[in-house]
Amino acid sequence: MLQFNIRYKTQLGQTLWVSGNLSELGKHQPQGALCLTYVNEQFWQLEVPVSFTSSQIKLQYRYLLKGEDGQYVEECGHDRVLQVNQQQDVVLIDTWNYAGEFENAFYTAPFDQVLFKHKKRKRPKPVVAAQPTHHFRVKAPLLEPGQTLCLLGSSASLGNWNTVAPHLLQKENGWYELVLPLQEPSTPVAYKYGVWDLLANSFVRYEDGENRELPDHPLLKGLVVLHDGFARLPNSTWKGTGVAIPVFSLRSNNSFGVGEFADIKLLADWAAHSGLRMIQLLPINDTIATHSWIDSYPYAAISAFALHPLYINLAAVAGTSHAKQLRTLRKLQEQLNARSVVDYETVIKVKLNTLRELYESMGTDCFATSEYQLFFAKNKHWLKPYAVFCECRDLYGTCVYDQWPHFAEYNEAAIDQLFSSRKTNGPLGFYCFVQFHLHRQLVEAVSHAHKKGVVLKGDIPIGIYRYSVDAWVAPDLYNMNWQAGAPPDDFTAIGQNWGFPTYNWASMQQDDFLWWRLRFEQMSNYFDAFRIDHILGFFRIWSIPTHAVQGLLGRFVPCLPVSVEEFWQKGISFDAHRFCAPFINEEILLDLFGEDRFWVREQFLLQDSHQGLKLSSLYDTQQKVAQYFEALPFDPVHEKVKSGLLQLIANVLLFEEPGSAHTKFHFRISIEKTTSFRYLDKKTQEALLPLYHDYFYYRQDSCWYHEAMQKLPKLKAATNMLVCGEDLGMVPHCVPDVMNQNGILSLEIQRMPKDPNKAFFNPADAPYLSVVTPSTHDMSTIRGWWEENRERTQSFYHQEMKQWGEAPYYCEAWINRSIVQQHLQSPAMWSIFQLQDLLGISDSIRRQDPREERINDPANPKNYWQYRMHISLEALLTQTAFNETLREMIVSAGRA
Repeated sequence: MLQFNIRYKTQLGQTLWVSGNLSELGKHQPQGALCLTYVNEQFWQLEVPVSFTSSQIKLQYRYLLKGEDGQYVEECGHDRVLQVNQQQDVVLIDTWNYAGEFENAFYTAPFDQVLFKHKKRKRPKPVVAAQPTHHFRVKAPLLEPGQTLCLLGSSASLGNWNTVAPHLLQKENGWYELVLPLQEPSTPVAYKYGVWDLLANSFVRYEDGENRELPDHPLLKGLVVLHDGFARLPNSTWKGTGVAIPVFSLRSNNSFGVGEFADIKLLADWAAHSGLRMIQLLPINDTIATHSWIDSYPYAAISAFALHPLYINLAAVAGTSHAKQLRTLRKLQEQLNARSVVDYETVIKVKLNTLRELYESMGTDCFATSEYQLFFAKNKHWLKPYAVFCECRDLYGTCVYDQWPHFAEYNEAAIDQLFSSRKTNGPLGFYCFVQFHLHRQLVEAVSHAHKKGVVLKGDIPIGIYRYSVDAWVAPDLYNMNWQAGAPPDDFTAIGQNWGFPTYNWASMQQDDFLWWRLRFEQMSNYFDAFRIDHILGFFRIWSIPTHAVQGLLGRFVPCLPVSVEEFWQKGISFDAHRFCAPFINEEILLDLFGEDRFWVREQFLLQDSHQGLKLSSLYDTQQKVAQYFEALPFDPVHEKVKSGLLQLIANVLLFEEPGSAHTKFHFRISIEKTTSFRYLDKKTQEALLPLYHDYFYYRQDSCWYHEAMQKLPKLKAATNMLVCGEDLGMVPHCVPDVMNQNGILSLEIQRMPKDPNKAFFNPADAPYLSVVTPSTHDMSTIRGWWEENRERTQSFYHQEMKQWGEAPYYCEAWINRSIVQQHLQSPAMWSIFQLQDLLGISDSIRRQDPREERINDPANPKNYWQYRMHISLEALLTQTAFNETLREMIVSAGRA
């Protein structure tokens, strides 16, 4: 018999359930979980008879909380595992493992597999109890080497609080454990864990908080196993530092005009030498859609699984046996490596052509190896469709798969037939060959970094490329009639349109988010942590119709619309045409087009039935306008008119909810900035704004909370990587709570405060579960930002740096260093810097022009991602003074 007892104070309507590996516990399936019975304010309980197939069985279990809405939330962790003996009943007394507990972060991959793996600990001598009655288990991830936990308590069996000779616990599989025979107590037994120094053989301290007590409600007679959660010890003392840089930006003597996976090894050498523990990268998936520089955009991957051939090292593929095939490339390699930026088109063309030559001579032997065969077997679920997609893309000259004469629709059986009927080293095999070598090179680089005590953090884009393998294989998982983007912000006044289809979450949920789980599994082959790009998209995504160009015409999905009755209740005389159609009058035309307004009226506008003007059906969407002007030769007048027409089309106040029969509506973002709003009477303006404000900032909160809680807990539970979220932009009120509940690290940026009442964020105010940084790849560096806005810089100089007088015009090295120091001193778990910001602390090695250091400009949809380090990694490793200064700054800030 098993008796489950869980400490948890539930709210009205909540119930607790247990799920486990045994058939009696549902074999880890939520639908097979068993409901516990309420005992008192502290405990829920359940007795479960168990059938034994042998004298001992392995028990693994966890608890679930079912809310009033019927949704389950699983507790964190999968480590409640023990051997159960057929001869003895077991009483399990457990503490709910809340995902937001700081300590859980230290059981994720970067800590468990790398950062804490090499800690050598002295172990106490094990104590074997003759007739054990109680088995204590507790966790304490931040004990120093040479320390262990001890147990003290109020009974004779627990030493009557004797700190000279307490019971010492052994660490096994992440738990500190102790098995004891305890006499039947006549009074409640209180106990506490403490810290014991094994080297000095002395007691260090008690854990914090009130005494723990053995439960006094009825229990079965049997072995009592107590899972006491975490010892109550300081849990925010560990802090680390990292460097952020895209792989393509790395520069080494042996690369080929672009950073390669092999260069990560040199970066890890430098990071370890300088006291950095994490390398953060941008997405590294294949983006080859057009075979042009446009493919340099790393967030538009044609596969969520395939790696980018750009990052392959040709010499490592060729090896010594085929090195002679690369001799003719040496001069070109030197020329490309000497360039200040990445020449994407030349590099990818040369690499793909060379890889094809190597494939012809190496493919057959490669495919015969057991290493390749294992790789193919593990990855064929994505590798086969990826290979066919790439072959069709190149054969038909486009990745727009619905234009292909063959395979326009994905056919799994037909693709399997292609692989079984063709020679192993045929055209499709080329793509498998390349992916195999990319995998080998990245795994080798990751292994090297781990040996240096450095972990890798990846980046998961919020979207997929519209014409990608993923969309081709499973279009039902995406809303192909929407485009993802972002509302207007500090980067761009017209919003952002990323062009990606949005996720069909309802469809994804049907197979328990299989695509996401496979994606995380693939990432975990290479990364210890990852950043969720635009995590707000898991709450709601800014969705733009496919007929629109600008992000201004988007709205959040899901979103609760505003009813006609609500407008009436505010005293608004509701006119659907006035509010939903582009508002156009002569004054607006004059303002937008000047003397060109006559041509605009004649070519693009018509008289409408409301005695006003409307756009012709030939030009009534932004896409129609954009396509019209794309067909014309470039002309400044045309660009001006195009821009004005896009503004006209966006000059609306509301969007109608589809299928609502003119009864429900959504607000357009920034209505107060439209001329349509300005031409309303003052009374209507004043009545609309409270509804607008409520729509965007209050009424959606509960909806968005439940949306996120349906996805993020399941997705986080699918991986042991450390999860960080990019929670920037219009942040709903519910976001911090959801991220805290799930133990997801937030992102805090000094020049992007989340508090609208503050001009800057102070790194000293960062929560522990967060990443602080002075800049990201979407921003100018510290030095670049310093020169952008003199007034803002002066304010920062006074407010944040506490300096008097006029701020220096240029960001001198001491200023850059001071800002870096602020972030190092932050209480945040991680402080991560762009490499450019770290180099900026040195007058001697930083780049001369900070404008050349920016990686991306979100306001430019055609940004060329080609930034490269100006100094090689080999040279950086020799900068002893700089490296020692950086290490001293990190160590003095108390960072590991």
